[in-house]
Amino acid sequence: MTGNPPGTPAERRDARNTAPGGAFGERRPAGDPAQGSALGVPAERREGLQKVTGIARYAAEYSLPGRAHAWTVPAAVARGRVTAVDTWAALALPGVLAVLTPDDAPRLAEPGDAMLAVLQGPHVPHRGWCVALAVADTLETARAAARAVRVTYSAEPHDVDLDPGHPHAYEPAEANAGYPGRVENGDPESAYATAEVRVDTTYRVPPLHNHPMEPHASTAHWDGDRLTVYTSSQGGTTVREVLAQLFELPEDRITVVTEHVGGGFGSKGTPRPDVVLAAMAARRTGRPVTLACPRRYLPTTVGHRAPTVQRLRLGAHADGRLTAVLHEATTHTSRVKEFVEQAAVPARVMYATPALLSTHRVVPLDVPSPSWMRAPGEAPGMYALESAVDELADALGMDPVELRVRNEPEREPGSGKPFSSRHLVECLREGARRFGWAERDPRPGMRREGPLLIGTGVAAATYPAAAVPATATARALPDGTCTVRINATDIGTGARTVLAQIAADALGAPLEQVRTEIGHSDLPSAWLAGGSMGTASWGWAVHDACAELASRLAAHNGPLPADGIETHADTAGRADADSPYARHAFGAHFAEVAVDTVTGETRVRRLLGIFAAGRILNSRTARSQFTGGMTMGLGMALTEHSTMDPAFGDFTEADLASYHVPAHADVPHIEADWIDEDDPHLNPMGSKGIGEIGIVGTAAAIGNAVHHATGIRYRELPLTPDRILTGLLSEG
Repeated sequence: MTGNPPGTPAERRDARNTAPGGAFGERRPAGDPAQGSALGVPAERREGLQKVTGIARYAAEYSLPGRAHAWTVPAAVARGRVTAVDTWAALALPGVLAVLTPDDAPRLAEPGDAMLAVLQGPHVPHRGWCVALAVADTLETARAAARAVRVTYSAEPHDVDLDPGHPHAYEPAEANAGYPGRVENGDPESAYATAEVRVDTTYRVPPLHNHPMEPHASTAHWDGDRLTVYTSSQGGTTVREVLAQLFELPEDRITVVTEHVGGGFGSKGTPRPDVVLAAMAARRTGRPVTLACPRRYLPTTVGHRAPTVQRLRLGAHADGRLTAVLHEATTHTSRVKEFVEQAAVPARVMYATPALLSTHRVVPLDVPSPSWMRAPGEAPGMYALESAVDELADALGMDPVELRVRNEPEREPGSGKPFSSRHLVECLREGARRFGWAERDPRPGMRREGPLLIGTGVAAATYPAAAVPATATARALPDGTCTVRINATDIGTGARTVLAQIAADALGAPLEQVRTEIGHSDLPSAWLAGGSMGTASWGWAVHDACAELASRLAAHNGPLPADGIETHADTAGRADADSPYARHAFGAHFAEVAVDTVTGETRVRRLLGIFAAGRILNSRTARSQFTGGMTMGLGMALTEHSTMDPAFGDFTEADLASYHVPAHADVPHIEADWIDEDDPHLNPMGSKGIGEIGIVGTAAAIGNAVHHATGIRYRELPLTPDRILTGLLSEG
């Protein structure tokens, strides 16, 4: 039989799109509210079964034929030079294949990130810097060989002490992410000096460490001049670009696989030494090599949140309207490269004021290079700002929720841009209603339960909403499925699932008929998972590819070709276009704490977060991200800290036995929810990033609750029992 089937082309398309096994099975018009949407539903993570059954493979679990293992030798001095490396004892161990040293390691092109210039010379910029690498048949032998290496140093005097008055402190031109180091509007000094009510206070946040569940690891394999790496990274496209530059290879000769990543919190946002060292060892030995960093090496190897000393000066009229906001942050960087924690940036976003100063100072020290950690800048900066706002509320005798509402800006204070959307007041009002804020006795120290002092606190939160260019393809197949391909990375956030939901919504197709392929550099290139921009960036490209595919299918007559129909999207020029709007997510945090006057222990009884973060694409994974961030903020407030030993130039809390992260028992009741927000100025989905705003504001809400409980203002994190007891005893 030849010729077309009966009916008009539109009738034939309708029949094909609704028939079992057709182009998309129960296809529906994209975004049809009567039929429902794939967006917003609590879809389960697609890789969940693989993870809980152990099928999912991580970077160190690729058992390639002939695989060897590597172990680093960290520098034992805080500053100096390597004068000799004795490898004889290490090489004499059975099974040892090689020991790479600064004298004989493969040479690399000069990296853009100086943290990656490993084994390229004798200089030691900080304790923990890699000075040799042992490679052996087994992990145990590699570790034994590394311990057998003897390194001789010429040590030099070192300086690791962060002091705001340090003679080498300077004001950088830029803080991280391209923010100007300094923003000044009006005459902040004069406005503060003449304010009716003034607060001048300083807050300190210690060094913090990322500590993902899966430590940094890479497996590298050379096949002639082709390099394949399996690495725990937040962005395979970036890893390939960096390796191509270091090893002077075309990018198409490098394959980077990041199929499953066990967390990163920013520390895997850019390549770390493990992937470079694994590739160097594989090239030297001619065998696949796995390098998995021991957890105790992470603090000196992969970055940390730099400590900050933040001075806040707030001036206001007696009615609570701000007249001056001055936020001055001092932090440290390494001598390897400049990295400036942008802690003073939130002051440019939050509150209306005619006079604003937001500035940074940075001190170069002989410390490991600081780097990205979840909500860099905003997490420590909002802790200090929101704590100072609470102090101002006390000085004014005003409710802290009402003080924030009274100073709600019409435009972004730092830039003067209108907000694309801003529903902070709604978050504060809804949070206060659900938390029972109206029943709160504002007087500190009034609620007691035996030896326990009970208090409640509030803080606001913000995080920028942005996107960067990405590419994606979508292919419709004759079996009724669609495959979406993009080199996104799922670091535990549920990216596979949410991208499938975006695709299904754009196609008007059932979610189960959409497949996603991510985590491989041979896929269309995309930016890394970081800055709360992953889904916004990848989803934009996926949406565009699928919207185009839907149009192509609607115009197609007859059966699909055997290889299907494919479309390609590239959001360059749009996702990175300048916006006339200030784009941010906002939130409000509420906390209730119980402070034990006998032990000094603080227990968080309740945490509530209400967020305005655009369209929520998956309610299940979104709530997980919000509560995960809030839990991390609880750790920042009560348990997490690191200490720099001035004598040895090393972090003393180098493992999870000494660096305390919250456990389930520390979080008895935590709730996150959101308000409906429609923002047409973001991306086709109307979504904002949610991975980081949960941590922003949590520590301040808890600190403010501790003040309400005790009447004592603690200004240095974490609020450990020794600090609490010292304050209570001094007041007693």
